[in-house]
Amino acid sequence: MKVPLVVRSILTGFVVTSLGVGIWLLLATYMPVPWSVLAMGAILILYWKYFRGTWNPSNTKAFRRFSTRQTDVERPVWIWGLMAAFFIFIFLNAGWILTFRIVQFHPEVFKTARYLNDYPEWASWSIILMASLVAGICEEIGYRGYMQAPIEQKYGPVAGISITSLVFAASHLHQAWASGLFAGIFVLSFMIGYLAYATNSLLFGIIAHVAFDIVNFCYWWSDVAGSFERKPISMTGVDNHFILTLSVVLLSFLSFVLVIRKLLKLKCRNGLTAQTSL
Repeated sequence: MKVPLVVRSILTGFVVTSLGVGIWLLLATYMPVPWSVLAMGAILILYWKYFRGTWNPSNTKAFRRFSTRQTDVERPVWIWGLMAAFFIFIFLNAGWILTFRIVQFHPEVFKTARYLNDYPEWASWSIILMASLVAGICEEIGYRGYMQAPIEQKYGPVAGISITSLVFAASHLHQAWASGLFAGIFVLSFMIGYLAYATNSLLFGIIAHVAFDIVNFCYWWSDVAGSFERKPISMTGVDNHFILTLSVVLLSFLSFVLVIRKLLKLKCRNGLTAQTSL
C-alpha cells in the first residue's frame, strides 16, 4: 500500500492484460489449430469469471467487481452504448483509410500477421476470431477496468482516462504497425475509456474492441479479407474517395461525442434517482 495508487493501478492493469494475452500467445505458438483456439476459449471463460469477481477469494471480490464495473445496465444505456461502440468502430477503420490516403501504406511493415495468409480459411478465421476476443476482453478488463477505474475514482475521469490512454498507446509501440501512430492510438483509447466511464460498463468497449480487431487482423495485418490498394493523395490528388473518407471520420467522431453526452445525461439522471431512492 506504500506504492502510489497510480503506479499500483498501472502495474495491476498491465499484469491482468498480459496474463490473458500471454497465455494465448503461448497456446497459438505451441499448440495447433483448432486445439489452441478451443483451449483458449475455455481459459477465457475462466479469466472472465475470475477477474469479474465471480469466484473466491472473497476478500478481493469487491475490488474485482469494482474494477470491472459490475453494474446493471439499463435498456437506454444499452441502446446508446452500442451506438457509441459502432461509431468507435467506424472512426477507427475510416481513420486507417484516411491515414493511408495521406501517407504511403507499406504492407511489409503493417502486415504483421501475414502468416495467416498461408493457413486454410477455417484456421485463419478461427485464429482471427479468438485473437480478437482475447485482445478485446483482456485489454478492456486490464486497461479500462483494473487500471482506469481506481485512478478515475480518486483523481476523476479525465486523469483516469488520460493516464490509461498514455499507457495503452505506449504499450503498443513495440508493434511495427504502430510506428508514428501514437496520437491515433491515444485518441482511440480515450474514446473507449470515456465510453467505459459514461456507461460504467466494460461491455461496450469490449464489443467495439473485438469488432475492430477482427478487421485489423483480417485486412490491415494480413490479406485474409483483402488488402488496401489506394494510393496517397500526393500521387492521386484530393479525390472523392478522400473527401468521403474524411467526412466519415469527422462525422463518426462527432456522432460519438453526441452519444457520449446523452450517456452522461443518463448517468447523471440515474445517479440522482439512486440518491433519491436512498
